Amino acid sequence: MAALEQDITSQTADFSAMAGLINRHDWWADANCHTSDGSGIDLFFSDDLRDIASAKMICATCPALARCLQGALERREPWGVWGGQLFLNGKIIEKRRRRGRPPKTPRPEDQLPDVPIPAHLLDIA
Repeated sequence: MAALEQDITSQTADFSAMAGLINRHDWWADANCHTSDGSGIDLFFSDDLRDIASAKMICATCPALARCLQGALERREPWGVWGGQLFLNGKIIEKRRRRGRPPKTPRPEDQLPDVPIPAHLLDIA
């Protein structure tokens, strides 16, 4: 009988852990970037400034922005646009510029949109 109780307790713990994992990612269904065929995902992992700007604009109006950004911070995402922020080596970077010498006058197309970090995540970022 003790073995049966232990087995049930173990299965309950496994189910609870799985439910927690599912609940952590339930924001994905609400995300602006979520598509069933995965189209457009390249924008979020591109080195091109126009693609990065487009990805940040998609994030700016996303209802899942805060949850996406919090998850990316917790996982220390190595790169990409997550929750409206640009990540490199697990950290948010403020600016990104083209390769080579910076121009004397900034190009308007190189200016990335500013997506504010939600207040409750400022201490994590």
